[in-house]
Amino acid sequence: MMGLALLGTSGSYVSVRGSHQWNPKFQSFTLKERFLLGFNLTKNLRAYNKVTRLPLCKGEFVEFEERTSPNEVRKEIDQCYELIHRLGRGVVYLGSSRMGPGHPHYSQTHELSREATNLLDCTTWTGAGPGLMDAAIKGAQEVGKAVGGFKIGKEAGEWTSSNFHPYLHSETYLTCRFFSARKHGLVDAAVRSSNSDKTAVVALPGGVGTLDEMFEILALIQLERIGSELPVPFIVMNYDSFYAKLLDFLNDCEHWGTVSKGEVSSLWKICNNNSDALAYLAEFYDLPYPDNGKHETEMRSTW
Repeated sequence: MMGLALLGTSGSYVSVRGSHQWNPKFQSFTLKERFLLGFNLTKNLRAYNKVTRLPLCKGEFVEFEERTSPNEVRKEIDQCYELIHRLGRGVVYLGSSRMGPGHPHYSQTHELSREATNLLDCTTWTGAGPGLMDAAIKGAQEVGKAVGGFKIGKEAGEWTSSNFHPYLHSETYLTCRFFSARKHGLVDAAVRSSNSDKTAVVALPGGVGTLDEMFEILALIQLERIGSELPVPFIVMNYDSFYAKLLDFLNDCEHWGTVSKGEVSSLWKICNNNSDALAYLAEFYDLPYPDNGKHETEMRSTW
């Protein structure tokens, strides 16, 4: 992708800053003049076909060749849809890339994924990264169920980037260059197209990226862009009261009038443990599920 910043005033120059080597041509201008910026890219960038006029302020325009990345994004979104069509929709897990095998939430996520996959008999989808995403993958693999992922080159907290997953088969995940395509994939993997589809979105503990994905999906459900005909369960795993302060903030939003009373709580289900989440999924899809307390004791004995 091309990184470009235009810095200018109503005076006589524009400076160009980017992440590649550039050979810009400058032409001085006044408020009533137009100027042309010609860019010669030196590092494997595609030729651009269209010329677009960008207004900087009244009476000023920059003419430059248009990026082709919109077509590349569209192509990558299509690849996401193809992967989902091939592997099937299922449970989408959103969660931290930083909580590794030594963290208690990792073992809880591993257990939840294993049990939910058995219960719903569906594909498990993640961002194909480390941390809690890895826990969800391994939980599903433990019971021999399908796994799919939408990877990004570099997760938060990682020092290096890689287009390859350390153990997933290359045909089961896609490394996305564009976050927008990745988000399309994570959303579509949970959308139900028929009554037989058993899907869900599970928000695990996480940071900025997880919150971004959570609230985007929450907004889509709120606006009935997801689940208007076939509802999709949205579960927030509040392990060790991880999201307690966030939930307090959303309650404050009700007080300030930025959301209606009970509006957010009607869009998702807050679960403090795996047993509650599994019981909710079983009830949602009218599936048999063992006694809640008994199952919780059995699961704890495996941790």
